[in-house]
Amino acid sequence: MRADAKKNYDHLLAVARAVVKEQGADASLRDIARRADVGLGTLYRHFPTREALLEALLRTSLDEMTAQAAELETSSAPADALVTWFREAVAFTHQFQGVTALMTAALDDPKSDLHASCVTVRAAGARLLARAQDAGKARSDIDGAELFALIAALAWLGDQPSLNRHADHLLEIIASAILTDRAGNGGQAQRRTRGRS
Repeated sequence: MRADAKKNYDHLLAVARAVVKEQGADASLRDIARRADVGLGTLYRHFPTREALLEALLRTSLDEMTAQAAELETSSAPADALVTWFREAVAFTHQFQGVTALMTAALDDPKSDLHASCVTVRAAGARLLARAQDAGKARSDIDGAELFALIAALAWLGDQPSLNRHADHLLEIIASAILTDRAGNGGQAQRRTRGRS
């Protein structure tokens, strides 16, 4: 990419990041172009779809979450690594309101611009969960897909003005429940196959 094209691309992304933080994942592309002082056609040349724009915005954060999971695998105890990453993943979802629904849909759509990044970050969380399970520190009756579902549920809660004051407390309860060997689990439950991370 030429230097001037890269500068324009970076400018569009910076403006888009600000607009999406204000308006959520359904932010107006026309508004992004207007604020960036470019035509809508210029925006579409760089980002042909809304998903392509969101993928570009989210890719850095998702890559950072994946890298953080890898670092936590080697630097922290299994339970601490899992809970730290879980909290960071929930915090990430609050950067852009409504993005969790797009990420969830992208997981099941290999043609989505978000698919690869979402699959990679979910697998990173699943590895941290498996490591904690192998160490006997996390429930054995949960898998990576369910861990992602809990993150999505907490993201939704945080997006609700009437409920978001409970989000931090409920995050702590859920994190504790993931690490707790409940009576129904009894420590003897057959671990599910982790093929569907």
